[in-house]
Amino acid sequence: MTVPDFQSFFRPTLEALQDGQEYRWRDIRETVVDLMEISQEDREDLVPSGAEPRYINRINWTVTYLSKAGLLTSTKRGHGRISERGRALLKQKSGKIVTSDLDEYPDFLSFRTANRKSDTQEVASAIAPVHSESPDEQLDTLYAELSAALADELLTQVRALTPQQFEILVVQLLVAMGYGGSVRDAGQALGRSGDNGIDGVVKQDPLGLDKVYVQAKQWANNVGSQEVRNFSGSLTYHKASKGVLITTAGFSSSATDTARQIGNIILIGGDTLAELMIQYGVGVITRSTYLVKKTDSDFFEGI
Repeated sequence: MTVPDFQSFFRPTLEALQDGQEYRWRDIRETVVDLMEISQEDREDLVPSGAEPRYINRINWTVTYLSKAGLLTSTKRGHGRISERGRALLKQKSGKIVTSDLDEYPDFLSFRTANRKSDTQEVASAIAPVHSESPDEQLDTLYAELSAALADELLTQVRALTPQQFEILVVQLLVAMGYGGSVRDAGQALGRSGDNGIDGVVKQDPLGLDKVYVQAKQWANNVGSQEVRNFSGSLTYHKASKGVLITTAGFSSSATDTARQIGNIILIGGDTLAELMIQYGVGVITRSTYLVKKTDSDFFEGI
């Protein structure tokens, strides 16, 4: 079983409050999930961003939606009760309550179409979708999809680079991550290509007291355990304590196991390379920035 879709929380939340008593919103969560018979395992399922359990996010948004529709009434900060409108809907509507039911209330429809054009077609397109996820989850999912598409596009570009261009890319990424001190320092260090299996050495600290040895290759196929052992031998030859093996491909399971057993080698495959490029802004530009904010409860508690 998985956590039920977002709209499935509407009715149980109203039912948890149907006695008309005042409740703290966060205190009804367990009542709701008990009514829905959500397992303990599913209660530990997180939203895509990993910020909080999925069921908590969906209940929080359920309270917002029901409140905007006038089905719940806020009594004081973080507290509320079911309204007469909410009780009436429970009696009138049998079975699952969905977003289209809430659209029947003008206040909720205004909330759903806020910041939209007044054009009839635009409003219709705003209220048509029926989502199984909360708004937070939809945003997280879309972000994950955009990031995956970007990573795939980045890898295509990286694999088309010449070995020299790939080395430059590695330099810029390492510097962006805080290694090497500067592009010039790191570039000079990585210029020692072919030195007994080592493609470069970069500083781990500004003074160069600790160094990281790097091997960066554009392999077409997954790297096997033998390449990892060879790199380990090169580290031993140089009396090096740390090494990073970077490839545009991936690593076989035996290569991963070998690196884990050796202990001082970090493997960076194509997927991880793309993620790091995105994270540290190498080879990408910011197209748009959206600041998603939420109420600071601690602020209001301190007033």
